[in-house]
Amino acid sequence: MGQNFILPDLGEGLTEAEIVSWLVAVGDTIAIDQPVIEVESSKSIVELPSPYGGVVEALIGDVGQVVHAGQVILTVTDTVAPSAGTPTPPPSPAPPAPDSGADSGADSGADSSVAPAGSASGAVLVGYGTSENTRPVRRPAQGRFGIRSSAAQPAAVTPATPATPPRVAPTPRSGRSPVVSPLVRRLARENGFDATTLQGSGPDALVLRRDVESYIRDRAAAAAETAVAAPVAAPASAFVAPVAAPVAAPPAAPEAAMKPEDIRIPISGLRKVVSERMTTSRREIPEATVWLDVDATELFAARDRLLAATGERFSVTALIARFTVAGLRRYPLLNSSVDTASQEILQHGAVNLGIAAQTPRGLMVPVVHGAHALTTRQLRDSIAGLVGQAADGAFPPAALSGGTFTLNNFGALGVDGSAAIINHPEAAILGIGRMIERPWVVNHELAVRTVVELSLVFDHRVCDGGTAAGFLTFVAACIESPVSLLADL
Repeated sequence: MGQNFILPDLGEGLTEAEIVSWLVAVGDTIAIDQPVIEVESSKSIVELPSPYGGVVEALIGDVGQVVHAGQVILTVTDTVAPSAGTPTPPPSPAPPAPDSGADSGADSGADSSVAPAGSASGAVLVGYGTSENTRPVRRPAQGRFGIRSSAAQPAAVTPATPATPPRVAPTPRSGRSPVVSPLVRRLARENGFDATTLQGSGPDALVLRRDVESYIRDRAAAAAETAVAAPVAAPASAFVAPVAAPVAAPPAAPEAAMKPEDIRIPISGLRKVVSERMTTSRREIPEATVWLDVDATELFAARDRLLAATGERFSVTALIARFTVAGLRRYPLLNSSVDTASQEILQHGAVNLGIAAQTPRGLMVPVVHGAHALTTRQLRDSIAGLVGQAADGAFPPAALSGGTFTLNNFGALGVDGSAAIINHPEAAILGIGRMIERPWVVNHELAVRTVVELSLVFDHRVCDGGTAAGFLTFVAACIESPVSLLADL
């Protein structure tokens, strides 16, 4: 008897997801709560466990296909089927369902370590089973803010060797390269090959978009060389004729072969959600921007003194986040959103600080909930945890919702400033540019100081320039003299 695994409700109002990869194949024997499929919603990538055990009869849906809640995606049959000559015993009455958390084998003599084929698990959250998931988590070593994860580092550094373009090998039976981004998979699929057969240049041989694009370029170049090398030699008699044969002009075909191909990239998944949210922000919010150059020399000195006093490292981003939270408590209107239906400004009591992060899946804004109630050490640890998850973009949906204000450290991308787009429905976003040494006037004398540009984009419906400027100058004063924050603690 077959059991149909139906795509469950993904929560957060999400009704569809894209198949990233199948973790099982037809004919495999699976256990209850074993992860069988990896899907990407507009919020995150999750593994879904099967509520049934048995033999996989059918996988309904291809990688890259969009499936909807309530749709059958996998069929499981009983592990053991009766033979043709063996009579089927009459079915026995089904035992009552055990209570949640009870051991169903406690009162029977059967071996409780083996789940009955075709049986179902209890209530299962999306992406999590009732049994422990032993699949290793893929985490690259570098985050958005330049903070390395505390995970195990490589034991030795391999000497640099000349880079070679990735090549497609014959489809291997094992040892495929990992591919995280659905965009990379789709790009390879649209060009007629499987991205997992490439040798990736990312951490742990992770296949990146540049690897796929490099292979596409190499393949086009190889096709052009083949066309140029086509037989164009004249007959042997032409070389013994008394009159020299004219040199043939190169064929026009190679020029057409060298023409780069257009690539269509579907706007789907996370990119679709980001596009819709940014469009809504530009359409609804009358935004204004104020910016300020700040001497951050004392901020670095304070960070070094904290290290000497506590033996713990505090990142510059964590310290500025501390100043930002203090500024929002002083200027709470910036910690608001606009309810367009009731035409009201909703001033939030809690500060849920969003940290903009560039991930392999694109721009994401994970949130430190209740940042106003955290100590500087707790805030630092919370941000470090988000940075570690940003390395592979594997955020749970709850971590990407509920933000009230966003901090964007685009200086990590090597730029001084940016006219950022407010993360709708929030009312403001604070940007941090790169910190570099510049000439600066100190006590009427020219000196070399570490300078950073701060920019604040705010919703002019919520407040006027006076409030925005007050908040920005408060944060700037804390950066220039971190000890000044003590008066407000």
